[in-house]
Amino acid sequence: MINGILRIAVPSKGRLAEPTLTLLRAAGLPIPSDDRRLLVPIPDQNAEILFARTDDIPTLIRDDAADVGVAGSNQLLEHGSDGVEELTRLGFGACSLVLAVPGDSPIVGVHELAGRRIATSHPVVLRSYLAEQGIAAEVVTLTGSIELAPMIGAAEAVCDLVSTGETLRQNGLRPIETILRSEAVLLTAAKRRDAAGVDVLRTAVESVLAARPKRYLMLNAPDGALDAIIALLPGIDAPTVLPLARSDMHAVHAVVDAADLPRLLHPLKEAGASGLLVLPIEHLIP
Repeated sequence: MINGILRIAVPSKGRLAEPTLTLLRAAGLPIPSDDRRLLVPIPDQNAEILFARTDDIPTLIRDDAADVGVAGSNQLLEHGSDGVEELTRLGFGACSLVLAVPGDSPIVGVHELAGRRIATSHPVVLRSYLAEQGIAAEVVTLTGSIELAPMIGAAEAVCDLVSTGETLRQNGLRPIETILRSEAVLLTAAKRRDAAGVDVLRTAVESVLAARPKRYLMLNAPDGALDAIIALLPGIDAPTVLPLARSDMHAVHAVVDAADLPRLLHPLKEAGASGLLVLPIEHLIP
């Protein structure tokens, strides 16, 4: 921590920026939405937000300019250094680094790229992959317009990051291999992994991630149907059963997967449950 303040590096723009801020706000950091500063203090939490280029965040952590940060796992591999490590996968920003060739290219397999030029903005990852595969190809490093490289004669193939693949298709490119799959991750330096501020943030973030796919279900159950109703509930633990003022009824509380609700509610009602109430969960520590 820097002067007792936890500095959190977050993407200043791009596809990871807004989901990162949404997650941190849900974790309890009141980050203002209208502040244009690049270093924003959060005094109530002994923290500050550093807005930075996503590619720079692993380096900022390595060089002690930030304690933790959010970047793509692909950026950790491309720009990271010794001592920077992944704390938690964040469940958004999913994408893949793929090798692609023009649609009319005769190339169908990666080993046919030997002796060819491959344009990319991920030269470190690409060179490592080519070495593992024993492929001797020329890596052409570009920072933009990767998809245009074959069209303008700068390369015979590209290695680019894709989410849906639509950009490749629009530029007449055909993927032939996926090198890696990536998503947003929470990063820190290994030497800070167990630091108090880092551990507090990690717990808060993971509690939000654990809560997102869950719902809190409450219902009333007649005693004669209590066992049958409990048997229908797939929770993270046994449901909580509480006596009601009525002697023949109990309240049942359970944490369930949101995806299970459509198939749960009607059987619960048919079994005799009443007063069913479903609530969102903000934090969950299993």
